[in-house]
Amino acid sequence: MSQNHYHVLGVPTTATPLAIKLAYKRLAVQLHPDKHGGSPIYEERFKAVAVAYRTLNDPARRAAYDQQLRQAEQRLAEAQRQQEFRVQGQRVYGVPMPPPAPLRTRRPAASAERHYRTIPKQRKFTRRDYLLTFSLLAGLLFFVMLVKLTMDHVTAVSNYEDGLSAYSQRKWETAIAYFSEAIHFKPTYKQALQRRAELEQLINHNYRAAGTDYEGALRETNQPAERARLLYRLAQCQVQLGQIASAERNLSSALALDSTQSGAWLARGEVRLFEQRRFPGAIHDFTAGLRHRSIVGRSLPTKYLTYRGLAYFKMQDLAEAREDYRRVLEANPRNGQVHFLLGRVAQQEGNASAACEFFRRAVLLGYIYADEARQQNCP
Repeated sequence: MSQNHYHVLGVPTTATPLAIKLAYKRLAVQLHPDKHGGSPIYEERFKAVAVAYRTLNDPARRAAYDQQLRQAEQRLAEAQRQQEFRVQGQRVYGVPMPPPAPLRTRRPAASAERHYRTIPKQRKFTRRDYLLTFSLLAGLLFFVMLVKLTMDHVTAVSNYEDGLSAYSQRKWETAIAYFSEAIHFKPTYKQALQRRAELEQLINHNYRAAGTDYEGALRETNQPAERARLLYRLAQCQVQLGQIASAERNLSSALALDSTQSGAWLARGEVRLFEQRRFPGAIHDFTAGLRHRSIVGRSLPTKYLTYRGLAYFKMQDLAEAREDYRRVLEANPRNGQVHFLLGRVAQQEGNASAACEFFRRAVLLGYIYADEARQQNCP
């Protein structure tokens, strides 16, 4: 028995029941198949540990097992003794026979009888032999590489499909794991890179990892519309990382490829308004983005109407700012922030009573920042 139950548990034959129990618990936790992705190797080792513990934990079974071990050791020792003291000429089953003695019909020839003949040298390999050998090795290498590429592609596609299934079931971490496996077998797998980037960006908020995956997907596509979408996503990650110049450049590239992307227009407008303080450019981008949304029949987001109104306010175009703010209030009359912004517009126009009324409404609607303005400007 080269591997008995004591060896499996890693304890001596004199181990106490407590030591056996502690060893079993440690190995059960260490070798549990669920911790190793359901590996059949760890499953077999886990089963062996369980069988060893059931035997050694029961005193009666342990005593019987120890007796079996002692008998096996005695048999092994007896066999070794018989092997050591057997007769040299005795035939032992399982041991090969010694080679027969060489057959001689006469004594070896003396030096006077010997004569030598020069053997001409022969080239072992000709040029043709080298070419054939090289061709064979090259063909074999090409075949191996082709098989590996095929298997990697099949494995990557299988993992990607499993990732899509987990994605549809909202099992985000499982989906990321499958997409990562697909990319491991096929680093240029564009769809897997894009899907993993979306999960890293929108679920894990790991914008650096998402940006790396978007850049990898960009290297694998030449279609303008698809490149525009990837550049837009990459720019969103760069904004979160504070890479404003790169974000603005990628958004401009995305719009150059596909000018109908309303999201890219609005995102670049945000960058120009809040980060670069380029108010005319921000107004232009917000206007283009809102126009494209209305063309396709989508509702206008009040957030970007508010942003455009703020850009007009910064440009001192108070009439346009007021118009955008009023459109927001038509959609959401209880927007305290817009009441506050309308108060700022009225304040710039010198209409103190209207400004105070807007500040008062903003406070009633829960916009706490308006309270300070009301206290400073209203009696």
